[in-house]
Amino acid sequence: MRAASRSLVIVAVLLSGPGDASAERVFKEVDFPTAGGIQAHADLYAPKGKASTLILLFHQAGWSRGEYREIAPKLVARGYQVLAVDQRSGNAVNGVPNETHRRAAKKNAGTNYLDAYADLQAALKYATERLKAGRVIAWGSSYSASLVFRLAAEHPDEVVALLAFSPGEYFQKTHGKKYIQSFAGSVKHPVFVTSAKAEREKAKLIFEAVPAEKKILFTPASLGQHGSRALWAKWKDNDVYWAAVNAFLREYAPPNPPN
Repeated sequence: MRAASRSLVIVAVLLSGPGDASAERVFKEVDFPTAGGIQAHADLYAPKGKASTLILLFHQAGWSRGEYREIAPKLVARGYQVLAVDQRSGNAVNGVPNETHRRAAKKNAGTNYLDAYADLQAALKYATERLKAGRVIAWGSSYSASLVFRLAAEHPDEVVALLAFSPGEYFQKTHGKKYIQSFAGSVKHPVFVTSAKAEREKAKLIFEAVPAEKKILFTPASLGQHGSRALWAKWKDNDVYWAAVNAFLREYAPPNPPN
């Protein structure tokens, strides 16, 4: 199936990096083929200069790519190309409806957490084949924070690092207590795991299963937040999350690493 050429350029007023003033950011809405004859939907953000590294952003349960409308421009400001993806398991957040979910429901396709894994794989294929990304970082939130471990384990030559915000064994009823840990055990690229303080022990089990030497488990001193929304400016502790994320990216997954 050929990727759809449809795209729409949208100008949005979004927050830039921490401490910076608000700025206009341009992103492009794109479609790409995924399982079940569905066109998945995403927002594509690109920096002004050349970017050899693309970050795939996947949202949490019941939400959409709107989870990253504030976060994506900050990553772009640091030199990354960014693709914020609607998975079929979701709905809406920040006034942004989930188009992939709408299309999947229209076709009576499955829309549970594991059904959405097909959209993660399709997004990775789109990033590497259509967008020609030389390096891909997988970033997940809540249920998708768990699925990025599977993505990295099954695609070790394409995913060079991953960030997981509040991962957990969300598939215990159907796949057992260590489903995600089994994939984490194959991930050898750099890994960043974080969560709210109350979620630390669950996230830690997955983190400890990772054999990678370059890995970070970050837990804030505050109560923290579930998922990637921990980086939203509305939370008083967002700066400590950002500091940890930026340190990881700078050290282990820079946008344009030396050859």
